[in-house]
Amino acid sequence: MAKKMKASDELRIGVLGAGGRGWLASLAHKPGEGSRVVALCDIRKEAFKGWEHIRKREDNAPKMYCCEDYRRVLDRDDVDAVFITTPDYCHEEMALAAIEAGKSVYLEKPMAITIEGCDKILRAAKEKKARIFVGHNMRHMAFVTTMKRLIDEGAIGNLQTVWCRHFINYGGDAYFKDWHSEQKNTTGLLLQKGAHDIDVIHWLSGGFTKRVIGMGKLSVYNRCKNRRSPDELGCARFDDKNWPPLSQTGISPVIDVEDSSTIMMQLDNGVTANYMQCQYAPDACRNYTFIGDEGRIENITETKIAISRSRHGWGEQDEIIRVINGYDLHGGADPLIVDSFVKYAKGLAGAGVNSPLAARYSVATGVMGTRSIREDNMPFEIPPVDPDILKYFSK
Repeated sequence: MAKKMKASDELRIGVLGAGGRGWLASLAHKPGEGSRVVALCDIRKEAFKGWEHIRKREDNAPKMYCCEDYRRVLDRDDVDAVFITTPDYCHEEMALAAIEAGKSVYLEKPMAITIEGCDKILRAAKEKKARIFVGHNMRHMAFVTTMKRLIDEGAIGNLQTVWCRHFINYGGDAYFKDWHSEQKNTTGLLLQKGAHDIDVIHWLSGGFTKRVIGMGKLSVYNRCKNRRSPDELGCARFDDKNWPPLSQTGISPVIDVEDSSTIMMQLDNGVTANYMQCQYAPDACRNYTFIGDEGRIENITETKIAISRSRHGWGEQDEIIRVINGYDLHGGADPLIVDSFVKYAKGLAGAGVNSPLAARYSVATGVMGTRSIREDNMPFEIPPVDPDILKYFSK
């Protein structure tokens, strides 16, 4: 069982996957302010170099423990909580081990790459009374929280349907040069990349998907001729020179995930939703549209929201709302979600809105939507959570 702490107590943190997304944990490294990173783990020693500037700016600070085996971090008595920021296929194993070790857990999204994996994590957390927190940071983005507030206040009446278009201009750089390109590591990019959007749709709609139908295909990146060798490390760094998509170099030797996907969702509260993802678009943006029986709301950008309540022509709106939402640190969401986790791990009030139950339903929708794509677009029901698990986490 995770211990309850006082706000003044220092939460001691270990990072499993210190490179890449692991930098997120550096936002929790606030010695003397309630939290400190004390241990790092990564299979690549160069990942530790990125933390050197943090250590250098602290006079006489204890050196961070570094290792290549995550179990050694979990065995340490001076670690209260862990950030798990490893590739998706590691999430289930490491989360279960961290729960067993009595640590509070920040688990990067997606929760796992299978429904069964999510349910194992939830069951273990219930049995151990552990604190499990999934990194759906879009719940902390200003444009998302603003739209939720407006919908909850009745700005568009009773919500009826939702559309989300997700254009990804860095797909070839980020997802088709490394482990992301194989089903065995991700299930599919509909789950890996779309987990955020499915969660936002669920959260703002106030329900979970109960039935899903999917369509999609792999039609662009499989035609790239320049492939890296299987023993060569892929470079997933964004580069403007990698355009158009078929000019990409160093593409993964194995690609069996879709580069465009669409799902239709029937939610358990009657709302219908559509999510569309394209990994080879020339631009990068997420556009959410929520339509109620008294109007429509959409984000034009991450800083501008439009509301339409009266009949009018193309391109006109009744109201434009501007939100402060910088592009650094995922629109300012990362510091907020890290702060929420620290409070949550300590058992303090004000821990925010992240829900492991919702994270499970995001994965379940992505998994079953991907299955529908690969099985002749058949509709599939979303397996419900075990009633005992539902009751426990609904609290």
